[in-house]
Amino acid sequence: MASASHSPNEGETRRILIERHLKQSGWNRDQIVDEYPITDGQIMVAGGRPRRKAPLRADYVLEYRPGLPVAVIEAKRTSIDPGDGIEQVKRYAKKLQVPFAYVTNGLKIQEVDRDSGKIADVGAFPSPEQLWARYRRAKGLDEGPGAELVADLLLAPFDESLLNWDRTLKVPRYYQRLAVQHAVEAIGRGRNRVLLVLATGTGKTMVAYQLVKKLARAGWVEGRQPKVLYLADRNILVDQPKDDYFIPGFGEAVHKLGGGVAKLGRHIYFALYQSLEKGKETDGDDKALFEKFDPDYFDLVIVDECHRGSAKEDSNWRKILKYFDRAVQIGLTATPVRERDADTFEYFRDPVYEYSLKEGIEDGFLAPYRVRRVNINVDAFGWRPEPGQVDKYGALIPDRVYTQRDFERVIAIVERTEEAARYLTDLLHETGRMNKTIVFCVDSDHANRMRTALHNANADLSRQYGGDYVVRITSRDGQPGLVHLDEFKKVDSETPVIAVTAKLLSTGVDMPTVRNIVLFRPISSMAEFKQIIGRGTRLFGEGDKFSFDIIDFVYATRYFDDPEFDGPPIKRYQDTIDDQGRLVDREDETPSDGTSQVAEPGFEYREEEGGELPPPAADLDDEDLVSAVTTRARRLYVDGQEVFVYNDTLYVLDESSRPRVIEYRLFARDQVRRLYLSPGELRGRWARARSRSEILRELDSRGIDVNELAKQLHDQDADPLDLLLAVAWELPRMTRQERARRVRREHRAFLESFAEDAQGILELILDKYAEHGPDQLVPAVLQVYPFTDLGSAPELAARFGGKEGFREALDRLGRCVYDAA
Repeated sequence: MASASHSPNEGETRRILIERHLKQSGWNRDQIVDEYPITDGQIMVAGGRPRRKAPLRADYVLEYRPGLPVAVIEAKRTSIDPGDGIEQVKRYAKKLQVPFAYVTNGLKIQEVDRDSGKIADVGAFPSPEQLWARYRRAKGLDEGPGAELVADLLLAPFDESLLNWDRTLKVPRYYQRLAVQHAVEAIGRGRNRVLLVLATGTGKTMVAYQLVKKLARAGWVEGRQPKVLYLADRNILVDQPKDDYFIPGFGEAVHKLGGGVAKLGRHIYFALYQSLEKGKETDGDDKALFEKFDPDYFDLVIVDECHRGSAKEDSNWRKILKYFDRAVQIGLTATPVRERDADTFEYFRDPVYEYSLKEGIEDGFLAPYRVRRVNINVDAFGWRPEPGQVDKYGALIPDRVYTQRDFERVIAIVERTEEAARYLTDLLHETGRMNKTIVFCVDSDHANRMRTALHNANADLSRQYGGDYVVRITSRDGQPGLVHLDEFKKVDSETPVIAVTAKLLSTGVDMPTVRNIVLFRPISSMAEFKQIIGRGTRLFGEGDKFSFDIIDFVYATRYFDDPEFDGPPIKRYQDTIDDQGRLVDREDETPSDGTSQVAEPGFEYREEEGGELPPPAADLDDEDLVSAVTTRARRLYVDGQEVFVYNDTLYVLDESSRPRVIEYRLFARDQVRRLYLSPGELRGRWARARSRSEILRELDSRGIDVNELAKQLHDQDADPLDLLLAVAWELPRMTRQERARRVRREHRAFLESFAEDAQGILELILDKYAEHGPDQLVPAVLQVYPFTDLGSAPELAARFGGKEGFREALDRLGRCVYDAA
């Protein structure tokens, strides 16, 4: 026991006092989880290197059974009042959705009862049985229909036997556990349609696997394992969960249906809708494959990406769900839809659990993003042909102004694609040429020309990697495209680096190493936009991928400013999938202008055909234009035009990590002003090496990198101080060379106050400053060339009377450098 003269620290308080109290209340070691991980800590990447905020870790979580938290505890040292930890523990309890929270310093215990809304001092921790009884009352599990079944389902343990690729345990995160708990609670209460909405990249497959494991371990179906059907519309959405989760977890009980053959005797089946619709032609049986099962054969049907084909009320795929309507059906999606004939909520009802992109980024489980909005001149101002101008193939170009909505659908300006490729190539030279990148184009033809432009702009790497540095992956590319896709998504593959696509990669593909999402086609569906952005949100720490960039040529990122981006249901687009689960076509049925999309006779835009075009975005009554496009069954192609990037702007997430972007300069202005220094005070502190480094560290922690700021202000020659003063208070900038000249001109007396050999050192430091910046105005500068040729650091410092004298001379030099307003 600690003596009266010694105040135990938090670690001692926990070990000597708190854990003893818990043991006295009947909690055993297996029920007490210390340092319980909740979040990984938000990643900040607004500028400079990625940094994580502190993760959320609860000092203790009390579990009635493994994986079932019933209370959270915040520990304080004995000298701190427990009341100081109330808000902190309330935050933990809210995250974990547990009804009870405690703060204790080992001498006093305060209980936060979220069920009753009361905070009270208690003499001891409740026992496990007492807290479990209160938990059941708080959750409504002590009485009513299904109460006992729900309790049994909640008590069934989660599975922690699976391994990640690096052989570490694949442990479910807190929100995945909550999603499973909410789902089994709904099932236990008799609900047969259950919707789970989790942002792309947050692990819906893990949720599905853990849900099936929990139901099986709880004996949900008496006397046997539950029979499960896992449905999706693409092979990758079926094969990935099957191979990475269910086969390792369930072994030979897992089977994939296909070819019209229904192998019975398994209890977990995976299938494409397309496969279930087909019959086995060779045996003369005209029944669809799903009809070869009894309607009550399956106990559970999991519908992955349930916002797509099966969401439409009159779709063939909905027939499969209705056939198995006696089973409990679980819908999984990141983007539910609500429209007249396609309503995810009408079928599955309101979600029992939601986890948003915003939450995923704030918790540090998803990669934050930056947005580079790029305006090409013809997009910004439109393009109009000269009178009588013809395209590359001699077709007359109807005289009108063509805008961004027309490009690549009605008319293609060759240089526009080449300029976008040049810009992207320059950006990759700056940020990393081997950074995995997806470029979304209008259609296969546009993707082909973008591939060519990028291939030519990166001829050195195209030659080095045998032509696989840039590839096109569309439905037109068939099996070779799928081979490229398999290599592109591997975490250990070097190539392909740039995948140019139209719509094929917009959803359903797990690609954690992707660092750049390039939007070069208009997007008029919120659902598709969220799915595309989801290609970059996955983290891959082993490859130092903690963020991603969105390069937006078409202002598609306006959706980030939509209040519905991270909330209510969004609009719909319709996919066409072939029998092998490959995306063939996507038709956007909700134009951004709110008008109905009515095609002229003869128009049918299908990516895999690539011939027909939709009507132009404007002037639909222009008979010459319609005739020119329809008769030649292709768009107009124009070259020889002056095309250039008009401007580009970097945007970052706002401070609350809401899915809204703000211009980097505005972000930087706010962060500099929050140093709470006047321009004069900032200049004075900047002049001293030690306080300057403190300011840089503070700015770095706020996401401001002075090198990035220099790029955004297009001024690489200015001193970082001048950039900060300019962005925060719009003060004029000076170049480093000009500051160095002013020191030599206006502070000559200061330089000449030193002996000639010391003065020579200061003159060299000024030269280094003018060339490289203020990081040269530090004592360590003596350890680099050319000073190393003049003597050792102690020898050179001796010219100033020693180390402290040299440090003082540097600070005085700094004041001279920065005395100018």
